[in-house]
Amino acid sequence: MKKFQWQIILGLSLVAISALLYLIQFLIFGDSHQIFIYLLGDLAFVPIQVLLVTLVIDRVLSVREKKSLLNKLNMVIGAFFSEVGSDLLHRFSRFDLNSQNIKKEFVGLSRWSDKDFTKASVMISKFKYSVSSKEDDINGLKIFLSDKRAFMLRLLENPNLLEHETFTELLWAVFHLTEELEFRPEFESLPESDFSHLSGDIKRAYILLIQEWLAYIKHLKNNYPYLYSLASRMNPFEDNPSPIII
Repeated sequence: MKKFQWQIILGLSLVAISALLYLIQFLIFGDSHQIFIYLLGDLAFVPIQVLLVTLVIDRVLSVREKKSLLNKLNMVIGAFFSEVGSDLLHRFSRFDLNSQNIKKEFVGLSRWSDKDFTKASVMISKFKYSVSSKEDDINGLKIFLSDKRAFMLRLLENPNLLEHETFTELLWAVFHLTEELEFRPEFESLPESDFSHLSGDIKRAYILLIQEWLAYIKHLKNNYPYLYSLASRMNPFEDNPSPIII
């Protein structure tokens, strides 16, 4: 309320100063006709000025600010994939009964064009995932996620992540899976219904992780070719990825 009152006072003060200056001009030159000509000319330009400031300049500044923010967020996302994401993607794929089919779609990543990324994005949305929590070492997955919990919590402390909805959704899906696993001291005696529930949690995080990984890899290709080169060599969908250039 005080801030609003301050703005009203400032606005009235500026109008009063303008009126005073016009009055001084009239007293000195005594030409009201000329004063009104300039006044109407200035008023006529106001709508154009508003158009330039609010629709053009503000738009340009907003786009630049958003681009700068996304670059900073991609640095955070890069840290996530270096520390957690790539390894987690490889672990998740071992629970997918159709993993060999999806791996075929990500071969030759270093030679991909923008068209290939678009094609892969469509494929991801239509792919028939078949995730089973009994297919691989679920206790090992639990230990891995528990060890990475502190790191992921630090990521959530970044307020800018609220601007990246898909990545935030991915983190929440991974956190949910982590909690589900941590609440279970052992997995040998779980009923089939509970394994099915865990399969759904893994599948949710798995799909979101693939989507975010693909978007991040495309960002590297378009902006940081040297990082893209390493990321394509360490492709988590390769059976034996290697940083060695042959």
